[in-house]
Amino acid sequence: MDEEVMVDESKNRANTKANPKLTILPLIALIFYEVSGGPFGVEDSVKSGGGPLLSLLGFLIFPLFWSIPEALVTAELSTSFPENGGYVLWISSAFGPFWGFQEGFWKWFSGVMDNALYPVLFLDYLKHSFPIFNNMIARIPALIGITFSLTYLNYRGLHIVGFSAVLLACFSLFPFVVMAVLSIPRIKPRRWVVVDYRKVNWRGYFNSLFWNLNYWDNASTLAGEIENPSRTFPKALLGAVVLVVCSYLIPLLAGTGAVETDPSDWSDGYFAQIGMLIGGSWLKWWIQAAAALSNMGLFEAEMSSDAFQLLGMSEIGMLPSIFASRSKYGTPTFSILCSATGVIFLSWLSFQEILEFLNFLYAIGMLFEFAAFIKLRINKPELHRPYKIPLKTFGATMLCLPPVLLLILVMCLASLKTFLVSGFVILLGFILYPALNCAKERQWMKFNMEIITLRPSGNDLEEHQTVVDEAAHSLLSDISSDGVEKVESKGG
Repeated sequence: MDEEVMVDESKNRANTKANPKLTILPLIALIFYEVSGGPFGVEDSVKSGGGPLLSLLGFLIFPLFWSIPEALVTAELSTSFPENGGYVLWISSAFGPFWGFQEGFWKWFSGVMDNALYPVLFLDYLKHSFPIFNNMIARIPALIGITFSLTYLNYRGLHIVGFSAVLLACFSLFPFVVMAVLSIPRIKPRRWVVVDYRKVNWRGYFNSLFWNLNYWDNASTLAGEIENPSRTFPKALLGAVVLVVCSYLIPLLAGTGAVETDPSDWSDGYFAQIGMLIGGSWLKWWIQAAAALSNMGLFEAEMSSDAFQLLGMSEIGMLPSIFASRSKYGTPTFSILCSATGVIFLSWLSFQEILEFLNFLYAIGMLFEFAAFIKLRINKPELHRPYKIPLKTFGATMLCLPPVLLLILVMCLASLKTFLVSGFVILLGFILYPALNCAKERQWMKFNMEIITLRPSGNDLEEHQTVVDEAAHSLLSDISSDGVEKVESKGG
């Protein structure tokens, strides 16, 4: 039986290797879409901030205390654990498999909720030109059709998703470059410093900033699909940070500086109106088209991250083996279908409800990630780190302090309904872990009994040895200084 499993695994790996790995440019585009996707959705920060000033300061200062620390921590841990699963492996190594599973469940649920927004937003942009999408009889079939069409693109291969993300990013951002150029003669800097503190909605303001600048760790779940991750990942994260910040600040500076507007008018989709005021109706249509297609890129990136996270969890025996099964294109078929199903069931929630729910669950997961980062620095100084933040343990801890305080603030601002829903999701995760372990012990479902361990060899990664499922968790806690995992196979 073991020989059959090893043969199946070998065939699976051989098929996977035939598919191209992600290089730096597609990875930058994927990270860009996992975090941002362009300035669509930042308009509400002007309204909830009582004017342009707090919005501009937020997207200028917030990345320094949140995006950059999260990106640096992601770079260090992703290159230390260059396998699919990402943060699930980090938490398992630091706190054990129980909390690794909880982290995976929270972040997957948060990701699926996030992805449920994008088909809805896609139709919201289209309905301005095609009012038929206001009617549920047309909206529901369109929603299902969009979801399954984009899901099929994910099924066809991660390299195709990455290439599509590059094209979509270019198309989505170029109209704002044009708008910024056209706005220069009309800009009046005094408009940037307008703020009415009586109209500031702090909960909406911080939730808007947080949602538009989080998910830097998502790409870690597909680290095993990246070409030379130890070098590619840090560079891609740096490029994505610059791209994301510029994609927010430049349109906001142009839109708020060139046109006299009422902050209360700024809501989702308002950049299209700004484009018409600055360039005319042609620019408005261009921005609307870019916004609609940007939601496709956001969906693709989030779907890839969620699906490969489930695959990684299956590979280390946390989920049934069906989640690790790959198509001939190297994509995790069942994991993709599972994530797509979750998107369809959650898409009936309102935008603000989804936003607050996913932010809360994401915040809990990020607190564990920062804690795991610090604990691994203290307890495992010998861990092989191809990229390491150039700070000692104390400095690294101080780096994590501002984002941790911000996470706590976002959680404290949550509504009672969010606390109740999030509490239910957490309780469900606590129940699922022992239930799956029971199913594994009683062989009610098939779990992967083999996992592939990796070790660094120069700048590349090569297969090292095959180990059994019972040793998988020891693998995560027994990494030697040279990066070679020391585990023994069951029965010798």
